[in-house]
Amino acid sequence: MASILDSRDSIKKLDQSNLLGSVEALADQITDALTQTEGLTIPADYSQIKNVIVSGMGGSVLGSHIIKNLFKAELQVPFEIVTHYDLPGYVDSNTLVLLSSYSGTTEETLASAESAMSRGAKVMVITSGGKLASMAKDYNWPIYLIDPKFNPCNQPRLAIGYALVGQLMLFAKAGIIPDQSKALHSISQNLKQLLPSLTVESGSSVAKLLAFSAFDKHVVFSAAEHLIGAAHVVNNQFNENAKTLTSEWHLPEFNHHYLEALSFPKLAKDTTTFFLFNSALYHPRLQKRVLITKNLLEQKGYEVQVILATTSSKLEQVFEIIQIGEYVATYLPFLYGIDPSPVPSVDFFKSEMAK
Repeated sequence: MASILDSRDSIKKLDQSNLLGSVEALADQITDALTQTEGLTIPADYSQIKNVIVSGMGGSVLGSHIIKNLFKAELQVPFEIVTHYDLPGYVDSNTLVLLSSYSGTTEETLASAESAMSRGAKVMVITSGGKLASMAKDYNWPIYLIDPKFNPCNQPRLAIGYALVGQLMLFAKAGIIPDQSKALHSISQNLKQLLPSLTVESGSSVAKLLAFSAFDKHVVFSAAEHLIGAAHVVNNQFNENAKTLTSEWHLPEFNHHYLEALSFPKLAKDTTTFFLFNSALYHPRLQKRVLITKNLLEQKGYEVQVILATTSSKLEQVFEIIQIGEYVATYLPFLYGIDPSPVPSVDFFKSEMAK
């Protein structure tokens, strides 16, 4: 049966801001971000810190969730993500604070900037402009000023290539994590080879199949270890692109109480689907948990989709899942007949807060 997902012309009529173009440009975002950050320098004393804070909201902090989970074994200092106004009480001159705001105008992040400055913290910035960029210039903070030429829709959540690579490079140059630039160049090329199996023109696209399975459903995402951050990216884009209600649970915690929540309400079996992210790079016990969880969910009467990351490294699997998930989260709103770019509820909320 013919579907809107098989017609690029039909999609263009809905996709007024070319959000699909941003999805298709993920590989280009990676290489562009690597070029843009190549000349960044970070003061030597930024590596002599005792803890790291990332302050950001929504799409601007997606990369931080990935880094925290992906580099858990490599991080030698605590790494915390702050998604509100106040910084923790321990922030001082021994803290590295990364302020992340795509617009540069996010009020919570600007409040964190003032707090970080008053406590003498070491500050870095990633933004595309706004007041945050001005503050970085005034106070001589290291800054990655994003030029998002491969994000035609200009939505922060679709600038994930810039956001993630930018944070990876800033933290690498600060000595917090190992340099990933060589791996990222290879990943960019490999992602381009993945695209033909996901695009509108593909007759057997796994992304289309997953979008159909998520149609008119509450989607529950579950991932583990290095894929937790990638699953969070997909979750975020389901919310903002497809205006879809979702939940997010991580293994193994998922197995310790959430499994007992599957009996009621009975209507949930007809309105809920589970997306389980699996990887051969997970701890063997976690791989077993994914399969047992899938079997139990199906026994309880729920639909389950297992999305297997197949590439060879943890970092590449993160981008693999993001790329697949972006397509699914972009195709789903087309099935609903809506433009995925606008976020009217978020915009309304911000306008009310501004009064």
